Amino acid sequence: MYTNARSMGNKQEELEAIVQQESYDIVAITETWWDDSYDWSAAMCGYKLFRKDRQGRRGGGVALYVRESLVSVKLEVISHKVECLWTRIRGKFNKADILVGVCYRPPNQDDEGDDLFYKQLADVSKSTALVFVGDLNLPDICWELNTAPKRQSRKFLECIEDNFRHQLVNEPTRGKTPLDLLFTNTEGLVGDVVVGGRLGHSDHEIIEFSILRGARRTINKTSTVDFRRADFCLFRSLVQSIPWETMLKNKGGQEGWTCFKQVILSAQEQAIPVCRKASWRGRQPAWLNREILNEIRNKKRLYRLWKKGLATYEEFMEIARSCRKNIRETKVQFEVNLANSVRDNKKSFFKYVNNKRRGKENLHSLLDSEGNIVNKDEEKAEVLNTYFASVFTSKTGGPQDNSSLEVVDRDRKPNRPLVFQEEIVGDLLSHLDPHKSMGPDEIHPRVMRELAEELAKPLSIIFQQSWLTGEVPYD
Repeated sequence: MYTNARSMGNKQEELEAIVQQESYDIVAITETWWDDSYDWSAAMCGYKLFRKDRQGRRGGGVALYVRESLVSVKLEVISHKVECLWTRIRGKFNKADILVGVCYRPPNQDDEGDDLFYKQLADVSKSTALVFVGDLNLPDICWELNTAPKRQSRKFLECIEDNFRHQLVNEPTRGKTPLDLLFTNTEGLVGDVVVGGRLGHSDHEIIEFSILRGARRTINKTSTVDFRRADFCLFRSLVQSIPWETMLKNKGGQEGWTCFKQVILSAQEQAIPVCRKASWRGRQPAWLNREILNEIRNKKRLYRLWKKGLATYEEFMEIARSCRKNIRETKVQFEVNLANSVRDNKKSFFKYVNNKRRGKENLHSLLDSEGNIVNKDEEKAEVLNTYFASVFTSKTGGPQDNSSLEVVDRDRKPNRPLVFQEEIVGDLLSHLDPHKSMGPDEIHPRVMRELAEELAKPLSIIFQQSWLTGEVPYD
């Protein structure tokens, strides 16, 4: 999909809804009018965002959203005078890569800017599979005859004839002129070109097209437990049948934990099915509902009626305004509800916030005990765990804050070892946050909470052995 947005400031939500409804792989936009303040609002769940904002003045700017499942990389072209963005998408194993570009040429661009633009087009046209879309502001070109009265337009036609084979938009895209154009240098690469529909109140038409060549997709094979189909009654009966005291007798912290984990994961496989985490289609925006999707369908239907002369422009604009208003109100209400429930469901709040971030910061590199730099996540976890284990011994007396002593017997006599009370362990398990993600042990907090009564005994035994031996389980 491509469109000239004429400012994305008030159209982002509608774009997300349209993309979700139509399931586009690539979305190209000109005249985003973005600057650095739009880092938060520009992100779209399930898509990588490549953008080039106009520097030093208002307006302009181009952007490409590419589905995350496609293997794509941005081509670095250093030229602030040319508003072009190029992304290479990996083809299937026996196919060439596809180069996709979006460009905006301002109507008042000077000859120097045009020369830089044409040089860039000549460079990228060397690709064997190129798709290039954008608003070039050359309304005087007759594409049927490949003629133009103005010098700048004739110069562009010469560049196109030297580097491209096909211009595929044959209908007006703004008023009565085809300002927005679609080019390819390979016959049969692009098809199903449709001009129609508008984003928000933009006066440019949306262009839909298909790239008729397979692209390489990364398939998410990560599985997670599906609690909607969980059988906790079966889970409890399986755990209750285990003689924990006999199984964990004379076992240290690590060995006892390994036995416990094997039993729980085995029972979990029988009681809780697994499902694929997310398909290649990505996730629907959390605020998007069926009513909004129906409004967008009605807007598109009325647009087609208007184009056929069966509805007035005022009728189309009325439903366009209503659609934008309802989308905004729905999203605002969702965010208000999310903020109000943050204490009870922090995970949903931070999931929504993190989906809006362009980049994610991870834990920085660490030094291990030998002074070596550690970069991999598994190695970082091992470094932190090793340090924790080194200070966790019975001689240290444990952490000194009083809150940590609530799991042990406060009435114990002096010089007696601490005793972890089963009732208090069970109470702590019953207050775990079920919205948290599972750790490397692959046991979900919701499982621990649902089976708090059944798991209190084996965990209190493992805690006791770990305290006495100073041994911390690896995970």
